[in-house]
Order: sequence, then C-alpha cells, then structure tokens
Amino acid sequence: MNKSELIKTLAEQKDMHIDDAAVVVNTFFDSIKDSLKHEERVEIRGFGSFKLKDYGGYTGRNPKTGDIVDVNPKKLPFFRPGKELKEYVND
Repeated sequence: MNKSELIKTLAEQKDMHIDDAAVVVNTFFDSIKDSLKHEERVEIRGFGSFKLKDYGGYTGRNPKTGDIVDVNPKKLPFFRPGKELKEYVND
C-alpha cells in the first residue's frame, strides 16, 4: 500500500472527501517527521515506535573507482514494531 492508496482507503472507510483524507494522512506523517527531526521518539501503542539512531562516520571506498571516501556521521529513522502488530501479522 502506498500513500495515495492509504488516502483512498481512509476516504472510503470514513465516507470523507478525498481532499480531507489527504489532509489527515499528510498531517499524520508530517507530525511524525517533525518529531523525529527534533529527536523525539514517536510511539503509537499497538503499532510500533519510531526513533533516530546515530551512525558514526567512517572511511569507505568507492566500489567503482576504488577511491577512499570519508562518510559523514548521520542519523537515520528506525521503526520497531509493537507487540500487537507482530502478533497480528503472525496470526
């Protein structure tokens, strides 16, 4: 399922106009992104949690040219499924 399918499903199930459903879905995702940007953990009970993980910089190698490349430290979002979600998909 992609974002447009999620919007369409929400609109159909809740008898909403597609534009209103798009606002709801976009607000939901924007709220998660903003929280992660401010390094806040996002937890949705029964579904899972999102947090940032720090990855240190390292020296790598370009596989095409063989040149040594410095890779900068970065933060990446990480999702951990909740117990109810794991049980649901395995039932």
